[in-house]
Amino acid sequence: DHEVYEHPLVQRYATKEMSLVWSPAVKFTTWRKLWIALATAEQELGIDISDEQLKQMRDSLYDIDFDYAAEKEREFRHDVMGHVHAYGKVAPKAMPIIHLGATSCYVTDNTELIQIKDALLLIKRKILKTIHVLKKFAVEHRDLPTLGFTHYQPAQLTTVGKRCTLWMQDLLLDLKRIDQEIRDLPMRGVKGTTGTQASFLELFDGDHEKVKALNKRVTELMGFDRVIPVSGQTYTRKIDFNILSTLSGIAQSAYKMSGDIRLLSNLKEVEEPFSKTQIGSSAMAYKRNPMR
Repeated sequence: DHEVYEHPLVQRYATKEMSLVWSPAVKFTTWRKLWIALATAEQELGIDISDEQLKQMRDSLYDIDFDYAAEKEREFRHDVMGHVHAYGKVAPKAMPIIHLGATSCYVTDNTELIQIKDALLLIKRKILKTIHVLKKFAVEHRDLPTLGFTHYQPAQLTTVGKRCTLWMQDLLLDLKRIDQEIRDLPMRGVKGTTGTQASFLELFDGDHEKVKALNKRVTELMGFDRVIPVSGQTYTRKIDFNILSTLSGIAQSAYKMSGDIRLLSNLKEVEEPFSKTQIGSSAMAYKRNPMR
């Protein structure tokens, strides 16, 4: 649709894999996976939920009527309830137990944490691939002499391979940080509306141990091994800060490497790929503006 704005960071620069992680299809499918995990754990702990209800939920996991969900959201003025009803439409016998005891942030916040984890794993794979490519380049050019610079002034000789190891070192430090964030990332878990788990305590007749077991089991079913100890309605946004800090570090490494290449390109020490049909400038035919 050429009459709808699309953000250039997604349209031009995002990979297909990363766009998929944050797509509506993955987002709302994850909501359904969370509802299945909740209902499964509740059944295991004695809540009256039938196998047939769970089967309907699982069988219709990917059957999302986005138009119907949008219609119900307009009616209710509530996005989560719009999708509860869209799920209930294709799993009618499960409708009474979908989202049982939960609050909206059970699906929204937990989904965001799951998406963050998937995105970090994707970025980790990209960093590893980049390090591998740079390693091959550094080994290949380890003996190729080139002029070194300090303050962007000519200095002692170095080699092209040695210069490349500086970029690799930054990425290895980033890799260590991203590994730590992936290991430490918790789920919000099953916390209720304000983090007191009151709705689940009511559901389990005040049995605190069952509520704790529910929280642990849902976390396991969603592939996490830890849950945030306490929350309000949402998980603490300090987690978002930690993730953004790590992403900023990766961006700084990429900027340093790209800046070096750009400066060296100006001096004709290195050049970026330039295809036969590529146009470097719309006004100056001799230019080799990069377009990567």
